Amino acid sequence: MTADIPPERRERLETELPSIGNLDVSVPRSLLARFWEIDNTRKVTLLLLMGLLWEACVMMFNVSPFVMPTASATISAFTRGMLTGAIPNAVWNSIQTLLVGYAIGLAISSVLVGCATAWRFSADFLTTMSAMLNPLPAIALLPLAMLWFGLGKSAIVFTLLHSIVWPVSLYTMTGFRGISQTLRMMGRNYGLTGPRYIALILIPAAFPTILSGLRIGWAFAWRTLMAAELVFGGQVSGGGLSGSAAGNSGGLGWYIFRAQMENQAADVFAGLFAIIVIGLFVESFLFRAVEKATIERWGMAEGV
Repeated sequence: MTADIPPERRERLETELPSIGNLDVSVPRSLLARFWEIDNTRKVTLLLLMGLLWEACVMMFNVSPFVMPTASATISAFTRGMLTGAIPNAVWNSIQTLLVGYAIGLAISSVLVGCATAWRFSADFLTTMSAMLNPLPAIALLPLAMLWFGLGKSAIVFTLLHSIVWPVSLYTMTGFRGISQTLRMMGRNYGLTGPRYIALILIPAAFPTILSGLRIGWAFAWRTLMAAELVFGGQVSGGGLSGSAAGNSGGLGWYIFRAQMENQAADVFAGLFAIIVIGLFVESFLFRAVEKATIERWGMAEGV
């Protein structure tokens, strides 16, 4: 005996939605709306609005140009400094000193972290020294450095090392300690030891934290360099306040200090603007390019 099969219900047979094919259901957007979605567009617009507000406030309250120049006067002074070569020369002198200190600092950090990874005593030494010296302002060591190394760039480079070694080492060690034991065991199962274990397992796994340390070290070193040049730029450059040697071999800090001594407020703001531009360039292009080529490419962080 066969069971009665109930008839198919029509509403059940028509459950599949019809295909819309190549129908474009997106909402059309104007060119202005798509242009506004670009991050750099919004940032540049914000800077322009801040510049206009700056110009309006100075003119509205009739502020003396020796106290606060207008935005247009600052841009004019910056353009003049670029055309005469004063700002590019100062920037190049500062960058040269910073790169030397940064390279030596990274080398010292690599040695300290490598030893701390291999030996417990070295790890205790690095932790103790970081706790002692990291809170110490780097610029406070400049007078002592000048006693040891004399009135030269070696004193500034020594001071930069203090700003670079400890934050980079601390961030690197923090990243190494955050690596899972599973990943560590995998590296050892492949027979990796010593420098190969650090280069192939620890550094790639901890690279987001290491990159943060590199950024912090760069920022600390840049600020320390500007402060050192502001305070001792003339002596380190090899000339007095009115010496031409200082004007030709000094960095951005010395450029700002000379402008202040000559009551050129617009040139002071132009030097500060150059510092900001360099900081934005390094952060937005150099470090961002490294982040895209490593962290985002390896799938360790989402793109922003």
